[in-house]
Amino acid sequence: MRIEKCYFCSGPVYPGHGVMFVRNDCKSFRFCKSKCHKNFKKKRNPRKIRWTKAFRKATGKELTVDNSLEFEKRRNIPVKYNRVLWDKTVEAMKRVEEIKRKRQARFIMNRLKKGKQLEREEDISEVKKNIHLIKAPHAGKAKQMEAKMVQKLQEDVDMGAEDD
Repeated sequence: MRIEKCYFCSGPVYPGHGVMFVRNDCKSFRFCKSKCHKNFKKKRNPRKIRWTKAFRKATGKELTVDNSLEFEKRRNIPVKYNRVLWDKTVEAMKRVEEIKRKRQARFIMNRLKKGKQLEREEDISEVKKNIHLIKAPHAGKAKQMEAKMVQKLQEDVDMGAEDD
């Protein structure tokens, strides 16, 4: 028993589930749900359909180049059953899955950092453009008026001191 991949969306197709389409040239296509099968029959390109894994990889939203993805490749080499080898393989699969999950999380966080930085820059430019809405037009004038009054009083005091 093997978990296949959907030809259209790359989702898992478990044994006994989904649809299998066999073309006249004996090429078989597995689909996880009727939605994928219908889109395939309509000759739609999975790289242009937003909800497919192919679209996410093509647009850079998902990790594409990574060594951990090499382990998912299908190998048709028969191996004699060995309990120790089987246990090591299962442990290795768990470890690879853990590494892959961590790398994907790091990739997503790095991708989101760029968006946050762009958002911050847009916010700063918006504030600079509309600073007149934030600052009242006469906000700094009170201090200026006070400074002028102090200066005039200083001059008056200086002139009064010169007259004496």
